Amino acid sequence: MKLTKEMKTWYGLISTVGTVGRFSKMPGTLGSIVGTLIWLAFRGVPLVGILAVILIGTIASDIYAKKIEVADPSECVIDEVTGVWLASFALPLNFAIVALVLFRIIDITKPGPVKWMERLPGGFGIMADDLLGGAAVNLLLRFFDWLLFAGGAAVFAEKISFIF
Repeated sequence: MKLTKEMKTWYGLISTVGTVGRFSKMPGTLGSIVGTLIWLAFRGVPLVGILAVILIGTIASDIYAKKIEVADPSECVIDEVTGVWLASFALPLNFAIVALVLFRIIDITKPGPVKWMERLPGGFGIMADDLLGGAAVNLLLRFFDWLLFAGGAAVFAEKISFIF
């Protein structure tokens, strides 16, 4: 692994999460795993912390991408870290691994609106697709938690029996 001079700057270290984005042929997966490990180690990250990292990560990624002249460098993994944090936000800690797996599926496949977010310029485009993907995973997990564990299936069954 060769570290460039840009990676040794504050914006390079932040956008690549301390150069984690250069340690693997699958930097997005590794960045997501690191994000999940941080989430588990700290038993979550407060919303203000997530928002601060999103803001700093957007600025750092924008500068880094412009300096190396690549629109969305694969080694920029701060977006995966914040995306997986959003996927797990305000959910029970034991949802973190499922959130990680679902987040990676959405991040790799980039369905519809998630793909469209990449069109945004600079750091916004780098971050936005993963933030939307993380939010989508969070909503999916909340829906399935409600459906399977909080009585949602009974509500559906009641509605269906009323119709028939």
